[in-house]
Amino acid sequence: MSEAVQDTNVQKPVIADRTIEEPSPAERARKRMFSHVGFMFGAIVLLAILAIAFLAPLISPHDPLDQQLARKLIPPIWHDSPKATWVHPLGTDQFGRDYLSRLIHGSQISLLIGFAAMMISGVIGTAIGVAAGYFGGRVDMVVNFVITTRLSLPVVLVALAVVSLVGNSLWIVICVLGLLIWDRFAVVMRSTTQQVRNLDYVAAAQAIGCSTPRI
Repeated sequence: MSEAVQDTNVQKPVIADRTIEEPSPAERARKRMFSHVGFMFGAIVLLAILAIAFLAPLISPHDPLDQQLARKLIPPIWHDSPKATWVHPLGTDQFGRDYLSRLIHGSQISLLIGFAAMMISGVIGTAIGVAAGYFGGRVDMVVNFVITTRLSLPVVLVALAVVSLVGNSLWIVICVLGLLIWDRFAVVMRSTTQQVRNLDYVAAAQAIGCSTPRI
């Protein structure tokens, strides 16, 4: 009897209730990005280009606008020529300007044109694609006609024609490119909006009387 009482007085080990916390969406996205080889390679290349563009005045070996006819048409270093030199690794043009320096400074213009044209085309294409995917019907039909018409126009020829007629300023080139490549954004946003439009939370928002801009 005493042994039974002693057994009941023995304290049982308490197992802590440990709940496993699920990673947040930001943590899952970060883990997925850092484990993706293609994403990491592209990010490294993009960061390298950005660093070269921002540090162009510091890392450029020569003035990109400096002209010296005495050093014109120097071949790059991989050519078997006695004129090739490491002072101009990529050679020089017909005016004696260093190709490497011009390439480094040109990255600033390339990034400016690419970013500005992407923003313009992204705003236009996103607005048109969302309108076509959400409203459907005649709006979708008109947008599809406009996208088909735009895809039938050669971008390079239209851009050259506009620049030759209006002028060759930097902002004209940016606006022309931005107005000619919006169709890519419109097609993607139209298909995505069509998928989301049929989800339950959209139907619930319409049922409680939410306005179209709020939805």
